[in-house]
Amino acid sequence: EAGIEVILDVVYNHTGEGNEMGPTLCFRGIDNAAYYRLTEKDKRFYMDYTGTGNTLNTVHPTILRLIMDSLRYWVTEMHVDGFRFDLASALAREFSDVDKWGSFFDVLHQDPVLSQVKLIAEPWDIGENGYQVGNFPQGWLEWNGRYRDVMRDFWRGERKVGKFAWRFTGSSDLYYDDWRRPVASINFITAHDGFTLRDLVSYNHKHNEANGENNRDGESHNSSWNCGVEGHTDDPGIVQLRKKQIRNFLSTLFLSQGIPMLVAGDEAGRTQNGNNNPYCQDNEISWLDWDNMDQELREFTSFLINLRLNHHVFTRLQWFKYKPINGCGVKDIEWFLPDGNIMTVAEWDSDLTRSIGVYLSGDGFSGRTHDGKEIKDDNFYVIFNTHHDPAVFRLPGKEWGTPWRLILDTHSGKFYNKDYKIFTAAEEVPIKGRSVVLLRNKRL
Repeated sequence: EAGIEVILDVVYNHTGEGNEMGPTLCFRGIDNAAYYRLTEKDKRFYMDYTGTGNTLNTVHPTILRLIMDSLRYWVTEMHVDGFRFDLASALAREFSDVDKWGSFFDVLHQDPVLSQVKLIAEPWDIGENGYQVGNFPQGWLEWNGRYRDVMRDFWRGERKVGKFAWRFTGSSDLYYDDWRRPVASINFITAHDGFTLRDLVSYNHKHNEANGENNRDGESHNSSWNCGVEGHTDDPGIVQLRKKQIRNFLSTLFLSQGIPMLVAGDEAGRTQNGNNNPYCQDNEISWLDWDNMDQELREFTSFLINLRLNHHVFTRLQWFKYKPINGCGVKDIEWFLPDGNIMTVAEWDSDLTRSIGVYLSGDGFSGRTHDGKEIKDDNFYVIFNTHHDPAVFRLPGKEWGTPWRLILDTHSGKFYNKDYKIFTAAEEVPIKGRSVVLLRNKRL
């Protein structure tokens, strides 16, 4: 009634009965060989593609019917709008390999109820060949783990501008060949598993001692950077750098093509004190601290969300064509070097490229609005500088648009709805180290 969609996180890949040493709660006592995947050599043991001790046997028709009945109940009786499938690769395994043409997908896609709701995959499990980002069938959306990894590396200076460009533009290398669109990519920097956004810029290593497993649990490879000091610090320079890095991540996330996913609390600076696996912590480690939220960060995030909602250029339903629009020489997207020249293949392959500008055209959209009007938008120019040193960017010529209004600067944390600083075509724009600057050529 409030216009909010509800996506239910469902975990059909395993049960709470664990491995052969676990409790007998229901399924194991009813029909162990039907409900679970068992090892070929010794049927006492379970195939564990999930890390929980067992894997549900989704090849069996009875288990498939159980899952589909459950899904239909949530849609028809509880009116949820879709599902996010935990460890979806485990559900897609036929006998051992993940098969996107397998029975689980067949049954789901032919169902007149379930085929009409949103289907989102966490496209991996811990089994062999379990990482299946980009390999789910048409109609599925995916948590894009490659987006997360590339953006984390990009902002800690790993010089991956080519990979950054793929992810920023919706990951067509992953989804185009499957007749999917940019919305197939669920973009995220953090998730409920792993560091919060604040911890991502505050810790180089996980700190899960409170979980009681001698810090062995949780992901060890986090692609994080503590900005110079591990954990809490009062050093004003490090504190400001961390805040800027958070703004860089958020700006990148909301300006990217695809669907952004934001973890509750990241918009307000929530920390778990370096714990990246807090599933067992029902205390201050995992709670939201409503009394100590970063109000400036909340306002910054709110600006990004409103910017995205109000501009089609950030929410394209079709892929960029990288071609001139309406017969003119200006393309729907173009990439620039600081000197104002268009990037060449050599620059894309160079490890020295640390600063890039991207032009996003407000023309060239397919389709029309709900009231039949042609979709048009303003032009935008985004500058990314991952180098620690400041840079100067020369804007493109008049044919790309002029004047340009500065509306966002992650170095200062300022955003503008009025009192813009104005730049003209080919003018130089200064940008601080490790910063994002967004400019708008207003046309509407």
